[in-house]
Amino acid sequence: MSLTEVHYLSSEDLATPAAEDMVRVTFLPEGKTVEFPFGSLEYDGHGLPMSFLDVAENYDIFLDHACGGACACTTCHIWVKQGAGGVSEAEDLELDRMETAADIQLNSRLGCQAVIEKPGTYVVEIPKWNRNYVQEGKPSTPSA
Repeated sequence: MSLTEVHYLSSEDLATPAAEDMVRVTFLPEGKTVEFPFGSLEYDGHGLPMSFLDVAENYDIFLDHACGGACACTTCHIWVKQGAGGVSEAEDLELDRMETAADIQLNSRLGCQAVIEKPGTYVVEIPKWNRNYVQEGKPSTPSA
């Protein structure tokens, strides 16, 4: 484009966020991936806003949370496999609660407390023993 050329942006250009403004989360073992512009997720009242539980609830991905996302249990225990640098630091309440969780790893977090703080790619795994597909009011079988 020369200095005299003018490029007009269409409403579609303005509505499409740049790749660097996107959040991409993959939930293992199902391999479900969701993508959305950073800061655009509607808060549904489960866990902290922009937490992995909030993402899962917004996209109908099952992540058990017996306490409703209030950091009062460990049923939303996840392992952050990729993108941990873009996730909030664990606070004392979460760390105290995690002491009661099974199979703690260095990348263990509670899905209701681990908040995505910046755009990027994230991969989280729901531990096998923590997957409860048969629960009242929830889907009975995973797709993968």
